[in-house]
Amino acid sequence: MSDQQTARLGLPYLAAGQMQKHVTLNEALTRLDALVQSAVVSRTQPSQPADPPDGALYILPADAAGPAWAGLAEGTLMRAEAGGWSAVAAPDGVVALVVDADELVVRQDGTWVPLGARLDAVQSLTRLGLGTTADAINPFAARLNKALWTAREAWDGGDGDLRLTFNKEASADVLSLLFQSGWGGRAELGLIGDDDLRLKVSSDGSAWQDVWSVDRVTGRASFELGATRRAVTIVAADGAYAVPAWARTVEAVAVGGGGGGGAGASGPSGPRFGGGGGGAGGVSRAIWAADEVSAGLTVVVGGGGAGGEAGAGASGGDSLVSFGATPLLVAAGGGGGGLGDGVSGEAGMAGAGAPTSNAGGASSVTADGAAGRSFDRPDASGGGGAGGGLDGAGVAHAGGAGGDGGALAVKATGGGGGSGASGGAGSASPQPALHWAGAGGGGGGAVASGAGHDGGGGGLAGGGGGGGGAGVAAGGVGGPGASGLVWLIAQG
Repeated sequence: MSDQQTARLGLPYLAAGQMQKHVTLNEALTRLDALVQSAVVSRTQPSQPADPPDGALYILPADAAGPAWAGLAEGTLMRAEAGGWSAVAAPDGVVALVVDADELVVRQDGTWVPLGARLDAVQSLTRLGLGTTADAINPFAARLNKALWTAREAWDGGDGDLRLTFNKEASADVLSLLFQSGWGGRAELGLIGDDDLRLKVSSDGSAWQDVWSVDRVTGRASFELGATRRAVTIVAADGAYAVPAWARTVEAVAVGGGGGGGAGASGPSGPRFGGGGGGAGGVSRAIWAADEVSAGLTVVVGGGGAGGEAGAGASGGDSLVSFGATPLLVAAGGGGGGLGDGVSGEAGMAGAGAPTSNAGGASSVTADGAAGRSFDRPDASGGGGAGGGLDGAGVAHAGGAGGDGGALAVKATGGGGGSGASGGAGSASPQPALHWAGAGGGGGGAVASGAGHDGGGGGLAGGGGGGGGAGVAAGGVGGPGASGLVWLIAQG
């Protein structure tokens, strides 16, 4: 123990019988003024200020500059007094507030370190605010942009794991993470009112919708509004289809183009048949794992067959879905209706599918033309009605009605058969977002003098065209078949 100064702060003692005791006492008070409840202006300012106030304290950074500062060691505590500077010896443990940085530093091993680096344990705090003010409701509050929690590694005395544990008192209590936007609740995840894991969401912070829950006993997940995503792409023209990244399966429904109706017969006498109705486009379905077709699909949509002007109707085009050069699904176009002549007006064949689609109607000279088929495949497009024929006595018959599309699904009404008139056009599906089948066109009526009436066109998608009616001067023109369609349904 020194008999000249105190052990820690180095305050000079007054000696017995000492002259001018005030000098020693003032030196001790000056050191106390510097070291007790210390507040330094800065510990980063590199240049010695020209006119500091008395008592101003600075902790020198490295390479400090100025007449009194230059050459002194980094971390030296300097005090201004009466136009001069003096270095104050600071023992370990001195705490100082750095005013320009709003931080507390402590002297340790001859250097200054943040106070937090010396705190080994802080126990039983009632409030803690980081960048904001904690209150009684929120005793811990943090206002920041990023936060990091990382496991303590084995090399540092940990085990490499990190587990955050949250606990509530009773099952009926709430233990959750509440996510807000603009201070309004938008999602909540946790044990909300019971011990099953739940997620719920809100658009306004007051009305909440349950999304899913997991039963704590069985582990079974329940989805309030379902968990499947489904997107339907309706392709009406040739092109490429990109499989969505979220999809697990891709289902395809391909509809071939409808066949055109045949032209009606003509001539001054004898039996003259109307043109046959065009067959409906075929329908094929398939489903694939999305991973197997993730590179994308190529789609070809079959066109509708042209109606015959003086001959048979043209067949509809095939609709095709391919993966690269490999065809995966084909829906055949419907066959064209036959040309009416003195022997027959043959029906157009139904487009091939699984099962086969609906055929067109055949013409007659003893009765009205046959209606296009609807129920050979009740979910498919309708066949075209046949054109009306003329018998040998010149009796004119009406054309047959077009077959309904999707007769037992979402029904599209077939075009009316012409009686002394052209056949009506087949309608498209009344709910094209729900079903794809179009109806067949009606057959044109026969005419005992002049030209036969034209057949009606088939309805989108895949409806067959109606046949043209027979006439004396000329046969009616067959109605065109409707183009096909492809639905691609991604599900995940």
